[in-house]
Order: sequence, then structure tokens, then C-alpha cells
Amino acid sequence: MMQSALLAIWQADSGFPNGSFAFSYGMEAIAALRGRFSAQALTDLIESVLRLRWATFDRLLLLRAFRAGDDLAELHTLDRTCEAMTLIESLRLGTRRNGGSFVAAHARLGNPTAARLRDAIAAGDCLGHLPVMQGAIWRSLQFDEPSAQLASGYVTASGMIAAAVRLGAIGALQAQSALQSSLPIIEQLVIEADDAAELSSFLPFIDIAAARHTRADLRLFVN
Repeated sequence: MMQSALLAIWQADSGFPNGSFAFSYGMEAIAALRGRFSAQALTDLIESVLRLRWATFDRLLLLRAFRAGDDLAELHTLDRTCEAMTLIESLRLGTRRNGGSFVAAHARLGNPTAARLRDAIAAGDCLGHLPVMQGAIWRSLQFDEPSAQLASGYVTASGMIAAAVRLGAIGALQAQSALQSSLPIIEQLVIEADDAAELSSFLPFIDIAAARHTRADLRLFVN
């Protein structure tokens, strides 16, 4: 259990080179529409993403990939499902690029599962969506399921926080207050989650903002 917790801390660390610095998790488009955030407003936005996208979609894909192990055919099916259910192009390409960077980093660290996934992505046998790649690789690193889910939830929340700070939409200390408030939400969602539920994602405001972002003349982030 202690080793799994340490692995989760390692993978949730913003210093891990997984390419996420280029992705705002929709924050750039939202900030362009509404301007600066208070700590509470940012907490509310993160909670919406965690409850209505992460817990019901990304988390479930991660768990199913985790349980699929080395079954490339199942991982390919999960990848295709993620592709089909992520309607906004910038978000869809973002999770593929982020997943590809995540896989490449682990392959360079000598992880054999990551090396196989990197080759499968290159051959078109997998698309490389981030939650699917996280599930497969974190299983190979001997994570347990709760730690994998907590790491995934934290990466989602902290990625939004980091993007908001870089965009100047909130101060660093206020952002950390929002992140702290998000931690018990992640824990609750992991404890109370229905792992057999159908995949679902319903964040129309973020989808609309992300669609507008693709037409912006100037962008700091890919999405």
C-alpha cells in the first residue's frame, strides 16, 4: 500500500514529463469567456469537471484499461470508445497527444508495457487516449486501483489549477486553496463511485468554450 501511494505521488507530480503543460483542460477558453476566477468559482468549476466528466468517463476508462492489463484488443476498444464519445476536436486530440507523451515518457524510462503501447500507437493499433494509457501503464507499475484513481483525479484538478495560474486567471495562493478544496471531492468520488456504470460525460459549457477556442486567433494552450 505504501509503495502504491508513493507511485501515485510520483505520477501526480507536475514535474513528471508527460506533456500536460501544453493542455489547459478547457481552462483557456473558459477564462477567455469569463475572465478572472475567485477560489470558490474555480473550485466549483473543477468539481463540475470531476463529477460530470472525470468520475463518469475518464475514471471508468482508466479502471477498465487497468483491468484489461496487456490485452491490446481491449485497450484498442476503450481507445475507440473514448474517441467516439469526445465530440470536441481540440479535446479529443488533446487527450491523444497527452496520452502519447505519457506513454513515450514511460517508454524512455524502460517500462516494457509503455514500449509496447508506443509501438501499438505508431502502428495504429491504439490511439493513445490518456485515461486508457494511464490505466494500462499504472497497472504495470504495480499501482492498486484506489491509488490509480486518486492519481488520475489529482492530475485532472491540478492541471486545471496550473493552467488557470499560467493564464493569469487566478493568483497562485487562491489556486492552491481551490486545489485543496478539490481533494475531498476526488476522495468521495472514488469511494462512492459505481464502477459498473455506463460511460457518460455532460459538460456543455466547457464543450462550447472549447469549440470556440479552436477558432481563436491566439492560443497559449492546445486546448
